[in-house]
Amino acid sequence: MPKPKSQFVCQACGSIHSKWQGRCEGCGEWNTIEEEAAPEAQPKTASGGRGGRKLDFVPLRGEATTPPRRQTHIGELDRVCGGGLVPGSALLVGGDPGIGKSTLLLQATAALARAMRCVYISGEEAIDQVRLRAARLGLDDSPVELAAATSVRDIVATLEADPPEVAVIDSIQTMFLDTLDSAPGTVSQVRACSHELIRLAKRKGFALFLVGHVTKEGTIAGPRVMEHMVDTVLYFEGERGHQFRILRAVKNRFGATDEIGVFEMTERGLAEVLNPSALFLAERRGNVSGSCVFAGMEGSRPVLVEIQALVAPSGFSTPRRAVVGWDTGRLAMVLAVLEARCGLALGGNDVYLNVAGGLRVGEPAADLAVAAALLSSATDQPVSADMAVFGEIGLSGEVRAVAQAEVRLKEAAKLGFGDALVPRRQPKPGSGGKMRPAPVIEGLQVREIGHLQDLVAMFPPVPRRDDSAE
Repeated sequence: MPKPKSQFVCQACGSIHSKWQGRCEGCGEWNTIEEEAAPEAQPKTASGGRGGRKLDFVPLRGEATTPPRRQTHIGELDRVCGGGLVPGSALLVGGDPGIGKSTLLLQATAALARAMRCVYISGEEAIDQVRLRAARLGLDDSPVELAAATSVRDIVATLEADPPEVAVIDSIQTMFLDTLDSAPGTVSQVRACSHELIRLAKRKGFALFLVGHVTKEGTIAGPRVMEHMVDTVLYFEGERGHQFRILRAVKNRFGATDEIGVFEMTERGLAEVLNPSALFLAERRGNVSGSCVFAGMEGSRPVLVEIQALVAPSGFSTPRRAVVGWDTGRLAMVLAVLEARCGLALGGNDVYLNVAGGLRVGEPAADLAVAAALLSSATDQPVSADMAVFGEIGLSGEVRAVAQAEVRLKEAAKLGFGDALVPRRQPKPGSGGKMRPAPVIEGLQVREIGHLQDLVAMFPPVPRRDDSAE
């Protein structure tokens, strides 16, 4: 009897190795390689197997139908999904343990079940545990159908015989196919189970939610091919110490990417936050040094958040840099530009930066607000509490324009801000040097700057490199 063949697969990136080794050469992770049964050999060419079906091509020009949407009646979830759920679509939801993934999906299916058939299949909890959570959220009278199962063969047979309109699989790492010898949660099992469930959802036309675990780096565990198979990838973010939760779309075939939905964790589950800017600024104290309001964009939505900075003398030879909610490399760049282009001596200080409220800011338009917060803390002079700031900083110290400036300014004016610090307008392309029209926002005074030196001049003298050396 021939010996069954095996292969060694990295559980972090899916790379295949001929033998076991401690470190994966594909992703650099340690102790992630496990032995799995090798799949059966396939024909080397497509023509080596049975004959295929001839494809029918259609012209590109033609009427395209807009996919119908199924409203979940949770406005923030519908916004992130692009306006609602599309029949036959697959959505992958990832997030840290205990962040609220199961709670959100249980609330969504409870709202949808009043108008359509919804099933919730749990592989991690027993039915009684799901019922207890539903009772705590006040959803125990909802007609959601529950099941506890981990066998994909049983799930596919059940859903194929009586397909629902919405199905939730919580979580995909607990599912297994009995045709594979590997354990649940391995790369081969996650890939195969996802493929079977997504293919069934597209064939039967029901919306499928897959809950995915995340790694210590915050990315969804398992092979990246799983994110390519689904139509929408949603990340549930939030700090344990904050009540706010951010649902962010990083991929969406039926809507905009980088769209966010904001929720607040309450005793009755997740509540929508209709005006996140007001909530993020609710605890802000005016006239405090090291604080600046940044007017940012998250998808199509303007969001105002408070950026806090603390610059303090360091007692060590290597100053500390601690960042929460922003890119550490971006902070190092802003500090380097302040020192090299403006002559400020901030490199020998400890620097702490925080985006208040638990939101993670990723756009470079926050550079100017971060620089203003750093200068405010270094000089102990507060930024005007009535001012909103945005702009990108280049390596030569220039302040670059950013997209959707008028939308940011309108949001600032709506929240009662009377002053804004923005990048200087640039000439229109091909206009012969003619400047773009200045945005006119009622009740808002817009101040433009073109270089970081203009921002430094707004604060009293900061210790220079020459002064600190004396």
